[in-house]
This record gives sequence, structure tokens and C-alpha cells, in this order.
Amino acid sequence: MLKNFLPDQHVKNIFEITPDILKEQGIKGIITDLDNTLVEWDRPNATPQLINWFEQMRLSDIKVTIVSNNNESRVKTFSDPLKTPFIYQARKPMGRAFKRALLEMQLERHEVVVVGDQLLTDVLGGNRSGFNTILVVPVAKTDGFFTKINRTIERRILNWFKKKGMINWED
Repeated sequence: MLKNFLPDQHVKNIFEITPDILKEQGIKGIITDLDNTLVEWDRPNATPQLINWFEQMRLSDIKVTIVSNNNESRVKTFSDPLKTPFIYQARKPMGRAFKRALLEMQLERHEVVVVGDQLLTDVLGGNRSGFNTILVVPVAKTDGFFTKINRTIERRILNWFKKKGMINWED
């Protein structure tokens, strides 16, 4: 059961995920979370560096879809300037939004990776839906109320993985 919370990879930030690395792994698409994965949860728009990251993915023919539990206004305001497809109120870790994103990308499951900052939503949902998963360190040090509760649970799970020698990165 706890293995569903174990990401396949861990990176410090989204910028460590490059088109070259993805292509080496046969990845042609990314399903990514928005808040605290791409930008701080209270930042309305992409940073110049993030805009460049999206452009590099586009130029490399790597499809990106934003899948967020946040509301339509938040996700649309962020995604539209990037011309990036999105799914809002995704209800992660439920699998429906992941399956919808895969269908819209017209890719095979093994060609897509799920990227996010939370074990209890992004990693669990991606793993249960059969995707490879990448956990990123949260962009912001602050969280909303429910995310704070999740982070407490996540720390316990990560500590268990460390004790078992299943992960070797630092927080």
C-alpha cells in the first residue's frame, strides 16, 4: 500500500526536468500539477523562466497538460497565456483527470510522466493510474490549510521510506 506513495524520481524543481532527459526515457508528455509545483500557490502567472521551460517542451514536441485540484478561474488564468491545456477541479488522487489528460494528449501511458509536489495527490494518483511519477520540492514554503495537513502525513511517509532505505534524497 505505501509503495503507491513512492515516486519513481525526485527533483529539486521543474527545471531539472529537461526535454533531453525525458526523450532518453521515451517520454512524450507531462501531466503536471500547478500550485507549488510550477509556481507558488499564490502567484497568478508563470515566471519568465517557467515560460521558457514550457517553450522548450513545445519545441521538443513534448506535450504538457496542467492537472490541478484548484478552481477553473485559477487554472485558466495561469494556463491560457501559456497556450497549455488544463484540467481543473481534478479531484486528485482520483484517476479520472489523469485518464482524461492522457486521452487528450493522444499518447500511451508509458509515454507520459506525472509531476507534482504532493505524495497524497500527485504521486498517489499518478502511481495508481499506472504512470511514472516525479516528485518536486514545493516551490513555496507556505501552504493552504488542507495542504498543511497533507504535508504532515507526507513527512511521516517519507521518513518511513528513508528508514527502509527506499529513498536517498534530502528534504
